[in-house]
Amino acid sequence: MSASYPNPARRTALIPAIIAVIALLAGVAFIESDGFTVIRYVVSIFALIVAVFAWQAHQWWWLVGLVPIAILWNPVFPIDLGAPDLWLGLQYVAALVFSVAGILIKVTPPSTER
Repeated sequence: MSASYPNPARRTALIPAIIAVIALLAGVAFIESDGFTVIRYVVSIFALIVAVFAWQAHQWWWLVGLVPIAILWNPVFPIDLGAPDLWLGLQYVAALVFSVAGILIKVTPPSTER
C-alpha cells in the first residue's frame, strides 16, 4: 500500500532573497566607497538567481522587479545614477522587492506518479 502525499511547494527563492536583502542593507554604508562594487556583484547575481526561481514557478511578473535590479546593480557595465540619495532609496526598494519575492515565489516540483 502506498501513501499519497500532497506535492508540496518549496520556497526556493527565500534563502537567495534573504542574502540579497542582507547585502543591500549592509551596502547602505558602502554607497560612496569602492566596497559598493562588491555589493553590486552580490545583488546582481542574486537578482538573477531569484528571477530564475520566479520563472520556474511560472510567476513571470516578478521579472518586472528583478531584471531592473540585476541591470542597475550590474558592476560589469555600471550605471551611474549620480546622487547617493537615489542609490540609498533604491537599496531599500530593492530590499523590499527581494523580501516579498522570496516569501511569495513557490516552486512546485513535478509530480512523480508511478
